[in-house]
Amino acid sequence: MAPPLRGLLVVDLTRYLPGAYASRELLRLGARVVRIEPPEGDPLHDTAPAWHDALNAGKESVVCDLKSEEGLALARALLGRADVVLEGFRPGVAARLGVGPDDARDDAVYCSITGFGLEGRHVQRAGHDLNYLGWAGALDDTAPALPPLQIADLAAGALGAVTQVLAALVAGGGARITVSMTHRSHDLVAHRVGGDPVPKLLTGGVACYRIYETADGRYLTVSALEPKFWRRLCEVVGLPELIPRQWERRLPELERVIAARPLDEWLETFDEEDVCAGPVWTLAEAAREFGGDRDAKAPGLGDHTDAWRTELR
Repeated sequence: MAPPLRGLLVVDLTRYLPGAYASRELLRLGARVVRIEPPEGDPLHDTAPAWHDALNAGKESVVCDLKSEEGLALARALLGRADVVLEGFRPGVAARLGVGPDDARDDAVYCSITGFGLEGRHVQRAGHDLNYLGWAGALDDTAPALPPLQIADLAAGALGAVTQVLAALVAGGGARITVSMTHRSHDLVAHRVGGDPVPKLLTGGVACYRIYETADGRYLTVSALEPKFWRRLCEVVGLPELIPRQWERRLPELERVIAARPLDEWLETFDEEDVCAGPVWTLAEAAREFGGDRDAKAPGLGDHTDAWRTELR
């Protein structure tokens, strides 16, 4: 089957993570992606070079100084070709620069990834992922611990944008979309506002959903929420008497048993068992099992500028 977005042009005006991840997903679905970059490039190149390569390999890079007449003209010409436009400036900035929603084709999907949307007292507030998650209430159970990945950027912002862009394309295009990373982050936890039947279910509140240390100082994940999985886990570790105690906060007996054997032995034991248990792997271990092409490189800054200048004449 041909990639569903083959033949569509995505112009990406964003910086840092949310837009780059969103346009990478559209690229994976077959779109041609052109990044409009400032003369100094995307800051992500310096702050997270591996991320920069992973997210931008296969895209095209066009340098446009939007504050110059020549750069703005090139950017607007690209917008005139685009089927999808992504931008991540604060509300109003893209329009002020001359690359706002009204500067795109009427039938294009123009998507703005914002921190707080277009309404309310936070519209112009600066922020990054951690701020959005804090405002959204998503860190309430775990603060001051920091989340290990950018949930607001990637889930709420990038994938939220991709979902709405794809829906707009299915509907025929011509849409103007605004994604609020804070609102969508809150949406991920909003079901808990009315209270939790099991307090802190996902953050260490119950024995059947925890991370346990093993004999070699590594960790085993247990997420045996369904009674059948919990029952079998208790049987396999030799503690059937714990079956009725699934929803207790801590089970020292289980902690001691798991701590008596190294991680690899537990993984071998559970490998053929119908239980919800697994390792806390290192990034390198996970990459060997599930990783893709780690040698892919992003284009050099402005590699495609001259080609697009020629094509747009």
